[in-house]
Amino acid sequence: MGDMMNLTLNQMAEAARALNGPLFADLPGDLAVSFEFFPPKTPAMQDSLWQAVETLSPLNPRFFSVTYGAGGSTRERTHQLVARIVAETPVPAAAHLTCVNATAAELDQIADEYWAAGVRHIVALRGDPPAGSGGFQPAPGGHASAAELVAALKRRHDFEISVSCYPEVHPEARSPQADLDALKAKLDAGATRAISQFFFEPDIFFRFRDRVAAAGIDIELVPGILPVTNFANLKKMAASCNTLVPNWMGRLFEGLDDKPAARQLVAATVAAEMSRRLYAGGVRHFHFYTLNRAELSYAICHLLGVRPLLETAQ
Repeated sequence: MGDMMNLTLNQMAEAARALNGPLFADLPGDLAVSFEFFPPKTPAMQDSLWQAVETLSPLNPRFFSVTYGAGGSTRERTHQLVARIVAETPVPAAAHLTCVNATAAELDQIADEYWAAGVRHIVALRGDPPAGSGGFQPAPGGHASAAELVAALKRRHDFEISVSCYPEVHPEARSPQADLDALKAKLDAGATRAISQFFFEPDIFFRFRDRVAAAGIDIELVPGILPVTNFANLKKMAASCNTLVPNWMGRLFEGLDDKPAARQLVAATVAAEMSRRLYAGGVRHFHFYTLNRAELSYAICHLLGVRPLLETAQ
């Protein structure tokens, strides 16, 4: 009898969920988005990346951010892409900057070059140590932490500064409290926004938001959304940065290795559903790790009520 009643209650709950109107159709378009790109390695990648920039620009994002490698050629490509975004789009560009393999004087010079190019927003990161180096070591005469980099940038120019945060705790942090202390140090040094490492359960972000608030850290927290198209790659990335990959994700992507179009549809659905739950919990700014592809991020934004400016003005 009890089992029958539970079954009926479950069916009623599912029916209520299914009948409660569309989750996405009538969102009011009251949220902000931003998008991350990485600098292209080849001319063909450059063309497809710029198509992504042009596709996402009409959504009026808060900013486009461009990642940064510590090596010279990557650094130059980052600067070129950021300068082109400033020159050719109405969207503000945010340049990533890290402490890896650079003295404080070199970073000051890079900051000056960005300021001269019209960049007013920096994503300041400590940066990952080179593979096989056995952990981060500051360069001689370099900064030892993101907080030091933030402080140096603010002394140099009045940049808007975003930093990173880790809902599931930075893999190198001694403890969750030490991780919060590091975030507080970045805020005190002049950061105004923290963009999160990607995650796949809304509650992970909500619990982190509660811990940040309880610690008295008054900083804008922006969830980083990674639409997943390659599950094997994701597992490697997640392992390196301490991110939980739920079992249900594996089940959803099972059998799709040779079906890229189906993988894209599943990826958009998963990311949109998680974003919708974050929205229900009060989130109003989403940062998308685009992997230099526009389609997924554009579809998710559309579902969340973010439409091109001309379209909404009609």
